Order: sequence, then structure tokens, then C-alpha cells
Amino acid sequence: MLVSVQGVYRHGKIELMEQPAMMRDETRVVVTFLESGLIDLRTRGINEKQAAELRAQLATFTEDWDSPEMSIYDNYDAAKAKS
Repeated sequence: MLVSVQGVYRHGKIELMEQPAMMRDETRVVVTFLESGLIDLRTRGINEKQAAELRAQLATFTEDWDSPEMSIYDNYDAAKAKS
């Protein structure tokens, strides 16, 4: 089972923003560090209005995209290159 929880790395420790439900002590985790900061839309050829419209259009896919089954695509290109 995969569970995602947001947190912050501070002083050598990960501080979770919420406690995952029904998680046993000593459960193994994988931490992915995300670069903080805003995305410069202009360098991607999109303005704020276009970004808001795109976000609204893609919102219907959020539940499917965030499902555990979609993790197969996380490193799709690397996995495909190996086969």
C-alpha cells in the first residue's frame, strides 16, 4: 500500500504535516525532495490565465492520476529503455 504525506526537511529531520492513518511503527519510507519555488510560467510559454484554465480542465483526471496504479509511469522512460 502506498500512502503520500507532505512534510518538511528541517535540521536533518523530516517533519510530517499530518500523521498517516493506520501506519505501523518501523514502516519503511522513501523520501523525495522537491525543489521549492514557483514555476516561471512565461519561460514555458503560458500566462496565468492559461495556467488556471489548464488546471481546471485537468482537474477531472486528478483522482485517476493520483491512484497507486499510476506509479507504473513514474519512471516509464527508464523502464522502457531497460527492456
